[in-house]
Amino acid sequence: MAETPRFTAQGSSTDGTAEESKTPTTTPVATEKHPVDQGMPPLKLATTGLQHVAAMYAGVVAPPLIVGAAVGLSGKELTFLTGASLFMAGLATLLQTLGVWKIGARLPFVNGVTFAGVAPMLAIAGGQSKEDALPVIFGAIIVAGAIGFVAAPFFSKLVRFFPPVVTGTVITLIGVSLLPVAFGWAQGPNPKAADYGSTTFLSLAGITLVIVLLLRRFTRGFVKQIAVLLGLVIGTIIAIPFGATDFSPIKEASVVGFPTPFHFGAPQFVAAAIISMCVVMLVSMTESTADMLALGEIVERPADEKTIAAGLRADALGSAVSPLFNGFMCSAFAQNIGLVAMTKIRSRFVVAAGGGFLILMGLCPIAASLIAVVPRPVLGGAGIVLFGSVAASGIQTLVKAGLEKDNNVLIVAVSLAVGIIPIAAPKFYHHFPETAKIILDSGISTGCLAAVVLNLVFNHIGKRADDDEVTAPMEPGGEISHRNEKPAVAAH
Repeated sequence: MAETPRFTAQGSSTDGTAEESKTPTTTPVATEKHPVDQGMPPLKLATTGLQHVAAMYAGVVAPPLIVGAAVGLSGKELTFLTGASLFMAGLATLLQTLGVWKIGARLPFVNGVTFAGVAPMLAIAGGQSKEDALPVIFGAIIVAGAIGFVAAPFFSKLVRFFPPVVTGTVITLIGVSLLPVAFGWAQGPNPKAADYGSTTFLSLAGITLVIVLLLRRFTRGFVKQIAVLLGLVIGTIIAIPFGATDFSPIKEASVVGFPTPFHFGAPQFVAAAIISMCVVMLVSMTESTADMLALGEIVERPADEKTIAAGLRADALGSAVSPLFNGFMCSAFAQNIGLVAMTKIRSRFVVAAGGGFLILMGLCPIAASLIAVVPRPVLGGAGIVLFGSVAASGIQTLVKAGLEKDNNVLIVAVSLAVGIIPIAAPKFYHHFPETAKIILDSGISTGCLAAVVLNLVFNHIGKRADDDEVTAPMEPGGEISHRNEKPAVAAH
């Protein structure tokens, strides 16, 4: 127990009373570690780390499956490409959480293949032969990653333009943007199948959601913290009689596999492809900055300029190295922020354990297949809780953002509307060039840019004294107060 400092009388005041010195006579006690830097027991570390893997698995494997299929890879090669992505996601996550030198945010920050690069990579593949498509993509990613690494400290200076009114808006948009992913999972694994969105799939998603909620409501301690993992396990078991659980990935997976460097050929460097992936890197850095700010608020360790620069370096370095092992561009995974918000487990070593599991899955395909067994509707049910928690965290931040000010209300209103466009109207920008759509089709990026610009216009550039006008809320049974109304002066 820390000893309370005692003070000794060192002099007298003008009225003769003793004056106390401000110097404590005891030795200061070392400050306790922040929860982010605290370790955990092995069992708890492993199970909570697995929760993060389960939350991100579908997002990691989707891009390589889509791109691999587009370039005509066989089933065996697709498995190899997926394993490489898992392996690199694990390395990038360890780099972010544990850190090396000035690289890594050292927050419970998960990294994996960014989905923002899928459309550009498909466009690049479409302009190349099947044999050259992946080498050209990998060459472009290497250059974009190297440029991103050099630009990271300059990009991080933008953090001053992210006050609570901006970060709260962006965090809310992250959650809202992810919810359609959960809804898609809930409807089934194949959008083109006849049973997509069937009552069976929706029921399994609903049952999983209810299980997670019941575990969170009626359990305590460790069981409560791994409610999502338990919900996924129970939901998978329940799905077996309905034929929704597919065990074929386990049967087809090999025990050992290593992502051989440059398995698909040496990287090739094509100018148009490099420019395209540099734009993706810019979008990725914007989203990662927003994610770090969101995570900093949730774990109560605000991400400053230094932290963001280190986190962006890890993103960029992971991206530059990823093609060596046949992986794609790495970026933050926002869905795991929801898991941190819900479980309240802030230790970065939990996410590092998840990174270790990802590496194991990359080296041992049969281990990866265990997560692949979880039906998409079950993932969807759990995803509603996870992604909704991110949006709720954003709303909590907005509560502290001074929304009683007219200007801030306008910033939030317009930024949310701009960010929701790609979700509510996916074809809204269909007449724009493909390069522009890389940014415009990301609601997080457009909403973030809108919030930053509007905050500058309304709260910084040419600010006037009356720009902080407050619209007072209506009191119960009272009237709305008028702006600029001065209090009446009593007559004398």
